[in-house]
Amino acid sequence: MPHSGAVSKRFRQCSLDQVFLLPPSLQDWLPEDHLARFIADVMNELDLSAIYAEYERHDGRGLAAYHPLLLTRLLLYGYCTGVTSSRRIERGTFDDVAFRYLAADQHPDHDTIANFRQQHLPALAGLFVQALRLCQQAGLVKLGNVAIDGTKMMANASTRRSVPYEKLREREQRWEKIVADLLAAAQRTDQEEDQRYGPGQPADPLPDDLAKAQSRLAKIRQAKAELEQEAQQQLDELQRLAPPGKQGRPRKDASTSTLPPNDARQRANAKKQLQRARRNAACPSRQYNFVDPDSRVMRDAARKSFVQAYNAQAAADSHAQVIVAAELTQQVNDKRQLVRMTKAIQQTTGGTPATITADSGYWDTHSLQDPALQGIEMLVAPDSLETQPGEAQPVHAPNTPEARHMREVLATDSGKARYRLRKEVIEPVFGQIKEARGIRRFRFRGFQRASCEWKLICATHNLLKLFRHRIAPLQPRKPKRKAACLPASQTAFYSHRRSLRQHLPPLASPSLPLNRQCRRLATAKNVFLRQAPDLRHSLRQGKAHSSG
Repeated sequence: MPHSGAVSKRFRQCSLDQVFLLPPSLQDWLPEDHLARFIADVMNELDLSAIYAEYERHDGRGLAAYHPLLLTRLLLYGYCTGVTSSRRIERGTFDDVAFRYLAADQHPDHDTIANFRQQHLPALAGLFVQALRLCQQAGLVKLGNVAIDGTKMMANASTRRSVPYEKLREREQRWEKIVADLLAAAQRTDQEEDQRYGPGQPADPLPDDLAKAQSRLAKIRQAKAELEQEAQQQLDELQRLAPPGKQGRPRKDASTSTLPPNDARQRANAKKQLQRARRNAACPSRQYNFVDPDSRVMRDAARKSFVQAYNAQAAADSHAQVIVAAELTQQVNDKRQLVRMTKAIQQTTGGTPATITADSGYWDTHSLQDPALQGIEMLVAPDSLETQPGEAQPVHAPNTPEARHMREVLATDSGKARYRLRKEVIEPVFGQIKEARGIRRFRFRGFQRASCEWKLICATHNLLKLFRHRIAPLQPRKPKRKAACLPASQTAFYSHRRSLRQHLPPLASPSLPLNRQCRRLATAKNVFLRQAPDLRHSLRQGKAHSSG
C-alpha cells in the first residue's frame, strides 16, 4: 500500500507534515453560511460600551487583557450551541474549528472566561434588548399575537440540601446543646490552665470543633429567620389586599341582604387564604436550600417530580417565535405573572401587542382587571380542561362574569383559532432551549444572577432566529421533484389494476356469516378471471410500444 505522502494517481495526498506555502487564513476554515461567521458579524451591531467601561484605568498599569469582543463572541456562540461550561469553551478553542475561528486562534483560560462572564453578567443580559431590536429591524416581530408561558429551569443546587422549617428547629436545638457542651468544656480547660500556669497568660485559639459548631448554628438561625420573615411578609400582604369584612353585628331592624354569589365566593377564598397564611406564619411550610437560598422546590410537570428550580417566564411573538420578554420569578405558579409580563413586553418592544394568549395557570380575576391590560385582547383560559357546551363546570372552576365571558369568546371559531396559536408559538421555544440546545440548568446561584443568565439564554435564542432569517436568501432553493416517468407497460398495468379494483366487491369481513364470505370471495375470483385476458393484452401492448 503506498504511503500517504507518496505521489499517486489513485488517491489524493493526506500527509500531516505538508508545509503550507502561505500561512492559512481564518476565513478559509468555515463555510460562508456558518453560525460562527454570523456571530462574528453581528458583534459589529451590538453595543459593548458597558463592558469596555470596566477596563478603563487611569494609571495605565497592568498586562494587556483578552479583548472583550473575543470573550463575548465565545460566550454567545457557546450559549447558541448549548456549550455553557467555561472548561468546554476553553477546550473548544483547541478542538473545535468554530470556537478557534471566533477566538482568532487564541486560547483564553477557563478561569478567564468564567471571571469575564461573572463580572459582566448584567451587561451580557442587556444584549437581550439589543438582539430584540435587531429582530424588530429585520421584520421578525409583529406584535399581533404574543403567547406567554413559564417553564421550570433547574437551579445550581439539589433538593437534598433543602430542609423544612421543622427540621431546622430540631437542628437548632441539637446544635445549641452541642455548643453549650463545648463551651462548658472550654471553660473547664481555661480554669485548669489558670491553675497550672497562672492567670493572665495568653489564651489558645478557639478549638476547631467549637468554631464549626458555632458557624453551623449561626447558619441554621439565619435560615429560620429568613423563613419566618418571608411568611410574615406574605401574611401582611394578604391582610392588606383582603376585602373588608363585616363591621360589627347588623341591627335587627336592618334589611337583610345576601351577597352576590361571586362576592361570597371571593370573600370565602380570601378567608381561606388568610387562614393558611396565619398557619404558615406560625410554622413556615417552605423548605430552605443551603446551597442556593433564593431557589425554590417546584413541581416540574415535564419530569413529573419536584426539582430545585426557578420559574422562568417568556413571551414569544407568533410571527417568528422571537422572545419579546424574559423574566424570572420565585413563585411556584404563574398566577400573578400576567401583568408583570405584559409590562415587560411593552418595555422591551416599545409597543403594545394586539392579543396576548396564556394558559389557565395565568387566570386571575384581579390581574385581568388591571389598567395595564386595557386595550389588549386577553385570551386566558379559565379552565385547565376544555368542557363541552352544556356540560356542568367543576365545583372549583371560576364562575365570575369575566370567566363566563372568556368561555364564550374561546368557544367561537375565531377565538379557538387565535388561542390555538399559543401552543404553536411558546411551547417550541422552550423545546428549542431545553431539548435542542440542552440548557436545562443555570450556571449561577442567586436570583439576580440567574435572572441575568436567563436573559442571556433568551438573547441567544433571538440571535439564532435572526441567523436563520439572514441565511435564508443565501441558501439555494431545492428544485421541485418531478413525477417519475414510468414505462408504458407499467403504466398500463397500474391503470388496469386500478380499474380492476373498482369492479371487485368488498372483501370478506369477520362479522359476516361464513357462507356469505365464501360467496364474496368466489365473486371476486370470477371477476379477476374475466379481466385477466384484458390484463395480458394491455401488458403486450405496453411492451410493444416501449420496444418500438
